[in-house]
Amino acid sequence: MPGSTASAKMQAIVIDKTGETPVLIMGEADMPVLTDGCVLIRIKAAGVNRPDLMQVAGMYPPPPGASDIPGLELAGEIVACAPDVTDSQVGDKVCALVTGGGYAQYAVVPAGQCLPVPDGFSMVEAASLPETFFTVWHNLFEKGRLQAGETVLIHGGSSGIGTTAIQMAKAFGAHVITTVGTDEKARACRDLGADAVIHYRTEDFVARVMDLTDGKGANVILDMVAGDYVGRNFKCAAFEGRILIIAFLNGPKAETNFTPLLLKRLTLMGSTLRAQPVARKSEIAISLKQHVWPLIAQGKIKPVIYQTLPLSKAQKAHEILRDGHHIGKVVLENG
Repeated sequence: MPGSTASAKMQAIVIDKTGETPVLIMGEADMPVLTDGCVLIRIKAAGVNRPDLMQVAGMYPPPPGASDIPGLELAGEIVACAPDVTDSQVGDKVCALVTGGGYAQYAVVPAGQCLPVPDGFSMVEAASLPETFFTVWHNLFEKGRLQAGETVLIHGGSSGIGTTAIQMAKAFGAHVITTVGTDEKARACRDLGADAVIHYRTEDFVARVMDLTDGKGANVILDMVAGDYVGRNFKCAAFEGRILIIAFLNGPKAETNFTPLLLKRLTLMGSTLRAQPVARKSEIAISLKQHVWPLIAQGKIKPVIYQTLPLSKAQKAHEILRDGHHIGKVVLENG
């Protein structure tokens, strides 16, 4: 059985050099060993995400015990199950959130973090779902408590997170405002259902949000930029608004006036998924299967795939994300 011994080898992407000029190459790694509560998946595709770039740059090390192979989401076929796994079986087509190891031939994944590949979806499409869908659901709907009729401001609307957040927020009845950097990205976000798109290079998003909401501001703000956006988010948030920071594209430090945080009774939150317990991730998976997977089946939410490359081109995939011209997800296909 594949993965039954640690001495067996598989192909995997190896970080040959980290830092400012990281290098990813195809190499060999030990086969993962099946453990309690887990399944062994033969990987067919793996999504590429900005945390992968951070890990390769030496800025986001894997949690203790996690694989040092990059890749936080994957899709494939279950080829073995631990004896205590009862809800999955060999042959199941699944996509999964992982703490690492997606850029490889096989991965061992907690069964609770797996979701069925939606009917009619390719493995590439399925591999683009877990990281963004887990992140958006956890932040917008669990932590941010986004409700129908509320206004949400989504920074970086053309990213993998952004394209997912726009569709999910609209599907649940929210009014969506998003920020983008080009006209092409603005058109893409409107096509996905955004009610208003702000070109942050030519417009002041604070003034525009206040204008679009008749001076009330956004009830929920999903921010992957941070830096100087922190104080600006305070200014355009609604009374008792919820602000969620999930990344630091403009840097992790900010000097700002916290007065609006107090006067508006705002809630400022941050989160990462990677280090959260398996039980918590499994709860998110259950919620997604109940509330979001039916919307995918109905065609109301769909992944946006920018480009698909073979696994051996992982370096190129990272360069695409680093350049920032993409709209949606970049996915690596394995065989």
